[in-house]
Amino acid sequence: MDNKLVREDENLDDLQLKGLMLIQKKDGFKFGVDAVLLSHFANVKKKHRVIDLCTGTGIIPFLLEGKYSPKDILGIEIQDEFVDMANRSATLNKTHNISFISEDLKNLKALKNIDKADVITVNPPYKLNNAGIVNPSDKLAIARHEIMCNLENVIEASRILLKDNGRIYMVHRPERLADIITLMRKYKIEPKRIQMVHPKLGKAPNIVLVEGQRDGGAFLKWDAPLYVYNEDGSISDEINKIYGRDVNE
Repeated sequence: MDNKLVREDENLDDLQLKGLMLIQKKDGFKFGVDAVLLSHFANVKKKHRVIDLCTGTGIIPFLLEGKYSPKDILGIEIQDEFVDMANRSATLNKTHNISFISEDLKNLKALKNIDKADVITVNPPYKLNNAGIVNPSDKLAIARHEIMCNLENVIEASRILLKDNGRIYMVHRPERLADIITLMRKYKIEPKRIQMVHPKLGKAPNIVLVEGQRDGGAFLKWDAPLYVYNEDGSISDEINKIYGRDVNE
C-alpha cells in the first residue's frame, strides 16, 4: 500500500474490514455510526451497480465493497477536495470497481448521462439551511447543512439515477421522516421499509433508515428498532455485530 498518497494534513484510517483504508482530514469531517448503519441496512448484491450520493470521502462505497463486493460503485460528491481524497483511497485499496466524480445533484442534465443504478445509497446533509448561522464555503457546513443541495434535490436525483424498480437506501433524522415520505411519493419512489435507531431503550430515536423503490407498489414494512447502547452504557450486541465485532455469548 502506497502511503505516499496520504498528505501531511490527512490520516489513513483502518476500516477493520477486509484491510480497507480511508483517507480523511485530521481536522475535517469524520464518518460516524450513520454510515455504518446505512451500509448494513442497504440490500446490495454482487450483481448490482451502486451509486452513493453525497459520498464525501467515500466511506459508504468502501463499506459496501467490504461487505458485499458489488459489480460497480460510483460515488458522487460536489466538493472536489473530498472527491480527490476518495479517489486516492480507491487507489490505495486497489478497488478497481469503485470510482468517484464531482457533480452537482441539481445538474439534472448531467445526471441523465450517468449509467443508471440498481441501488442508491445516501447519507445527505441533515440540517435545514436556515437552522442556525453557517458559512456557505465551510466544508463541514456543506456536509451537515442543506447548502449545496436539499432533501428534494437528493430524491429527484435518485429518481433519475435509479433503474426501473431500483432501490434507494437513506439515513436521516426522524424529524424529517414526513418530508422523506412526501418527497419520495412526489417523485414516484415508494417507501418500502423503515427502521428507527435509538440511543438506548426508553430514549426517542435519533436516526432513521428508509428504503424506497422506484415505481414500487404501496406496502410499507417497519423493521425492529435498533438500540445503540445498553442500560449500563455498553454498546449493544446488535451494534457490535453490525460493526463485525465478536460478541461474547
